[in-house]
Amino acid sequence: MTLSIDDYSERFSDEPGYLDFAAKGPIGQTAAAEQLALVELLARGRFGSLDLLQDQDLRVREAVGALTGFAADHIAFQPNTSQGLMHALFGLSGTVLLSPAEFPSLTVGAVRSAEALHALQTTWLAEGPVTPGSIKKQLTKATTAVAVSLVDFRTGYLVDLEGIRQVIGDRLLIVDAIQGFGVVDAPYGVADVVASGGQKWTRAGWGTGFLALSDRAIERLTPVFSGFNATEVDGMPLDEVPPPAPGVRAYSVSNPDPIAQARFAAALEELAEVGVPAVHDRVISATGRVIDLADEFGIPVVSSRNLAERAGIVVVEPPDDQLTVLAASMHNHGVTATRRGGTVRLSAHVSTTEETFEMLRASFAGFASAITI
Repeated sequence: MTLSIDDYSERFSDEPGYLDFAAKGPIGQTAAAEQLALVELLARGRFGSLDLLQDQDLRVREAVGALTGFAADHIAFQPNTSQGLMHALFGLSGTVLLSPAEFPSLTVGAVRSAEALHALQTTWLAEGPVTPGSIKKQLTKATTAVAVSLVDFRTGYLVDLEGIRQVIGDRLLIVDAIQGFGVVDAPYGVADVVASGGQKWTRAGWGTGFLALSDRAIERLTPVFSGFNATEVDGMPLDEVPPPAPGVRAYSVSNPDPIAQARFAAALEELAEVGVPAVHDRVISATGRVIDLADEFGIPVVSSRNLAERAGIVVVEPPDDQLTVLAASMHNHGVTATRRGGTVRLSAHVSTTEETFEMLRASFAGFASAITI
């Protein structure tokens, strides 16, 4: 790696107090500059210059491949995680096993597929964290696939992908990677389907994402909604409707946004240069500090403290009658976080500064003072 973690962190300019990267990550200078350059190119339309836009598809697939281990010809650009997961779930038959507590991209996708095509059934995992053991208990001969989130969006729990692969055998393993991609050095190669977007931890903004498929997934999935750009015809198919192209190329609906591809590629290339392990170490250190501050002020931490089960999310859950007080204190001190149900989710990144930690400390102190009055 040629870029230090400190140099990498200086390429972002998010305001102090921002602790909501699990929801959306403010884009960095490199991604922003890439977008501006290509928008300027598109605005001018100079003869021959727009050919550069067509080069972005291979570029972004190679950038995704460098971080996931999938070959570029097994990766299709997607505008978001959900569309990639929809491709997989609508192309699946048999029975998929998943938790009802997953982010709705998975649960809604599975149910919509079952309702529309009647080729897929869903089996819901019992309540609790998704572990190899909990999955093993509910596997049946009818189970053709298991779908999981790399990191649970509500609890921050990091799943054991390798353990899950061991218990499910050659069934398809579908992974919604959005809450871990870019911050967890995960063994993506054990999965058959990996989908993610770039608006969170990779900090590439909306309209960016990918779908990566193993050979097994390509063999077993059917490209149900495959667009005119996803055939083997050179150029646009006219006066005919050719079949979908073989392989992952079939999992596309229309021509992609090359500027979004370039923005995503630039962010991923920079991330590869510094290395995901270095980012992970910095983020884990930051989450440790958030946990320590919560402990200092007696705010219950309900996300895992185990390093092996933690990515970039810390979840605190004060008593019900104190939640509004905590949220108000964080708001008054300029701390950005996600409040969902009875919890507050805090997520730091490499650019999280000392000033941000001091703002969080002040908000926790204000909360502690308020509840003791």
